[in-house]
Amino acid sequence: MVENEGNVRVDSWIWSVRLAKTRSAAAAACKAGHVRVNGERAKPAQAVKPGDEVRVRQEGWERVVVVRKLIRKRVGAEVAADCLVDNSPPRPAREFVTAPGLRDRGAGRPTKRDRRDMDGLRGR
Repeated sequence: MVENEGNVRVDSWIWSVRLAKTRSAAAAACKAGHVRVNGERAKPAQAVKPGDEVRVRQEGWERVVVVRKLIRKRVGAEVAADCLVDNSPPRPAREFVTAPGLRDRGAGRPTKRDRRDMDGLRGR
């Protein structure tokens, strides 16, 4: 259901082009201020049209897409890819995360000194 006329809600469009797993997640992102349309903070019911720039912040990474076609319903990934132009910067590499200090089973609760050592390992 690709359209070239009219307007589509931004939360519906984000869900349709697979930038969010559910429409309620897309609406929640809008309400939390993680979605911007043409540089302005977007409410879930805000309309988008072809040519608009949509920025969606996800997990510390910002997706920057330009609306190419309007779409109301969720469709296959190939069709969804045709509805947007992805101008996102490359995703940052995952930092090597050290495992928290593991304790032997039955060792009991960590002491204050143990907690300080674990915090030092975590960089706090």
